[in-house]
Amino acid sequence: MSGSSQLVLPTSTSLHRLLNMPGALLDTTMDQLRTLLTVHETRSALRAARALGREQSSVQKQIDTLNRNFQQLCGEPLVVKQGRGKDVLFTPTGESLVELARETLAEWLDGIHECRRKLGTTVTVGTTRYMLDTLAKAWHHVADEFRERDVDLKVVHIRTKDIWTKLETQEVDIVCGSVVTRAGAGWERPEFDVIEWRRGGLALLTNLPTTVVGDRVRVPSLRSVPLVVPGAGLIAEFLRGWFGPDYRQGLDIAAEIDEIQYGISLLRSNLVQGAMIVTSGLGVVASNNELREGGGLRVVELSDDSLERLVGVFARTDELSKHPADHPLNLLWSAFKAEAPRP
Repeated sequence: MSGSSQLVLPTSTSLHRLLNMPGALLDTTMDQLRTLLTVHETRSALRAARALGREQSSVQKQIDTLNRNFQQLCGEPLVVKQGRGKDVLFTPTGESLVELARETLAEWLDGIHECRRKLGTTVTVGTTRYMLDTLAKAWHHVADEFRERDVDLKVVHIRTKDIWTKLETQEVDIVCGSVVTRAGAGWERPEFDVIEWRRGGLALLTNLPTTVVGDRVRVPSLRSVPLVVPGAGLIAEFLRGWFGPDYRQGLDIAAEIDEIQYGISLLRSNLVQGAMIVTSGLGVVASNNELREGGGLRVVELSDDSLERLVGVFARTDELSKHPADHPLNLLWSAFKAEAPRP
């Protein structure tokens, strides 16, 4: 077996070539690529068969066919058996084809999704964890019509820091989430349409005594409070807005966290003495003793007249305007409007 053998194919034309294949051949080729990727991930025809819900003999037959074909094309098989009960070994040619297969399938699926999106047969909604109920309420308005028209609703989890990027790159059509905006200001991003759900502020959860942190704190005073802060997301955006991009240098950061539940548990454990900035809604839940992880923590009002949190639904303005009113995207947008709180 030659260690220098490599499969070299122009990946930029892979989708074009696939699209020009006859239907039956295309189906077979895509299925073989999926099988090859699954064997690569599981390192076993048996485990791949289980993952795919097939018979082992079917998977092994596809691998044997690919091996024969690439032995003839490249002088090297894709996969080498190492004995009963041992993981299969992928040759350099096999590893090259796996990488090409992964790129081709991703490109193929992205192309299909883009076509379906343009035709209105798929609507993709990105939502943060706390906005799933909002989507569910709007969905009830359009569910029957979407089913009748065979329109797929694709829901993806999105983080606050990615909202604008996901919309701009058209990875999602609509986003349900929260963004930072100037307090009392109107909507300042005309490239995006917004349905405002509510505006609100922030609060502190703390294990510090009232002698250190009172019941109300103004933003400038945060410089003297040990803080538990996330590395990214909504709260990080507030901190940048208040204290600039290098806010870490001017604050007393006791700990950095990836998720709020960990920060709450950290404060409860008293391993860290400090305060964590949270949304006002979470603060209310904690003050009502409805937050199991937050037992024993005190809620402090955070006073700020410069920035506020805007909770809403967002979409690209040009995307909404270029479609007729009965396009699935606009139907779902109207459903969100119907559920939006009245002023």
